[in-house]
Amino acid sequence: MGYVGYIIDFALTKSNILTKMCAYMRRSRITITLNTDLLRQVDQIIDKKKIRNRSHAIEYILSQYAQTKVQTAVILAGGRGTQLRPYTYEIPKPMLPVKGTPILEHLIHELKKNDVTDIIIAISYLGNKIKQYFGDGEKFGVHIRYSEERENLLTGGALSKLKSKLQDDTFLVIHGDILTDMSFMEFVQFHKNQGTVATVALSTSDKPTDYGQIKLRGAQLKKLYPNTEQPGMKSYLVLSGIYAFEPTIFNYFPKNKKRFALEDVIRNLIEDQNVSGFVFEGRWFDVGDPKNYEKAIKEYKK
Repeated sequence: MGYVGYIIDFALTKSNILTKMCAYMRRSRITITLNTDLLRQVDQIIDKKKIRNRSHAIEYILSQYAQTKVQTAVILAGGRGTQLRPYTYEIPKPMLPVKGTPILEHLIHELKKNDVTDIIIAISYLGNKIKQYFGDGEKFGVHIRYSEERENLLTGGALSKLKSKLQDDTFLVIHGDILTDMSFMEFVQFHKNQGTVATVALSTSDKPTDYGQIKLRGAQLKKLYPNTEQPGMKSYLVLSGIYAFEPTIFNYFPKNKKRFALEDVIRNLIEDQNVSGFVFEGRWFDVGDPKNYEKAIKEYKK
């Protein structure tokens, strides 16, 4: 957003802007003077829905400009995709095409659009096809590294292997078989504001029993019902396969277990009241079976 570079006369320092303007629950009244041309640009983003008025527009611009960014994402792309056979006999599930482009490429494009450019892809089944296609990521405008599994470690075990590479800052974890246009910037900002070890992105589904269902109180996760363990309708909110974690997340991993699911870790965090839920309105497709794959092909737009 080039217009944030104009001089704006604030009665607050930059640190106060971050504290007072970006915190959702606390606000302070300020007086500002804007260049007339800049004000016209501010008015252009007011749509009366997402951006309600000038004050909200300026707050939104500042939050996008001044927020702490996350640069690293782990994409879990090692699943065998058994429900999508025969497609996945020769093609790894994250490489299935939607609108002529592999699912994983769509996801990497969305990450890059949100300034997440350091990507680690956890691979296993047919992983060489992913490596051959993406290489080091240079032609996609990102930097890609790989973590290879010789055995199926599930989502938690795959992430545990990367502990030494994820000790510096907040990072994202994303399942490699999803399509979404969720704003990762807004997701990260929400996570930072909550101050929890983890934040889970939540979507809604007309068939919530197909997914892990979530009970939410305010912004705090209160209960997780995995679809494999708790049959029946519990909530319309479901896990989307997108997480924001602090490096201390690894303290909640089982000590003597190589193979475990991230849902087990989330339940430990719920007990410790240290995980938040971010409900987003964007599009989301979990391409895990033929019906959902067909839906994504029909409805997903670049």
